[in-house]
Amino acid sequence: MILMAKLTREQKAYKQWADSRKPGPSLGRNIVVAYIVGGLICTLGQGVLNYFVSQGMSPKEAGGPTAAVMILLGALLTGLGIYDRLGKFAGAGSFVPITGFANSIVAPALEYKREGYVLGVGARMFQIAGPVLVYGMSTAWLVGLVHWLIHK
Repeated sequence: MILMAKLTREQKAYKQWADSRKPGPSLGRNIVVAYIVGGLICTLGQGVLNYFVSQGMSPKEAGGPTAAVMILLGALLTGLGIYDRLGKFAGAGSFVPITGFANSIVAPALEYKREGYVLGVGARMFQIAGPVLVYGMSTAWLVGLVHWLIHK
């Protein structure tokens, strides 16, 4: 990667010229593909939920196992390199569902596995998703506290 600070004036001018002529993404295509892929992932999740309900669970009880299966699928497909290709094709359609969250945790871990399991995988796993986890847990705790205070 070439840093802008190390580029000569002519190289900067050429880069600006080339960037201005680079075709942008087709907004219509991106919206349609993201909608379809995101919908298919959610449909798969609904199918998993329906399976657990058909095995005798209530829809409320089936939510946890369904989330676990979808996270497992997202992590597995990331490990196999499939989810990254899906992300390049579908954009936000693959990132928004729960499988995208699994991808955001597993991808950094895989990138640093050469550094070892503790300092590489363990330390880098929550590099991207860590703030999301902290926010989610803090919000859940706060909502639980408010609910407990109201219904006390």
